[in-house]
Amino acid sequence: MGGQDAGPVPQAGHDFALWEKRVDALMILGSQAGHFTVDGLRRALEDMGEDAFETMTYYERWIAAINQNLIEAGVYSIEELGRKMEEVQARATTYGEAAGG
Repeated sequence: MGGQDAGPVPQAGHDFALWEKRVDALMILGSQAGHFTVDGLRRALEDMGEDAFETMTYYERWIAAINQNLIEAGVYSIEELGRKMEEVQARATTYGEAAGG
């Protein structure tokens, strides 16, 4: 958290998971489309509170902030998101299963 000693910063490289790369892509595309700004994303991140920073990963927090901003911008509703999540969950348990492998 801001202003608190976090210890040394790991310098080793990080191999990003596919979903993390997709979060970055969504952030860029959503911003370019005018659905949110950096300030809007930061506000959503700060609204999550300290617990989110203790329990969620970096990209989990970012996708939550993107989602909150897209809902606020009227891109989709919570109900539409829920229906889509059910649809995706019904496809398979893993990406490999959904892709037929």
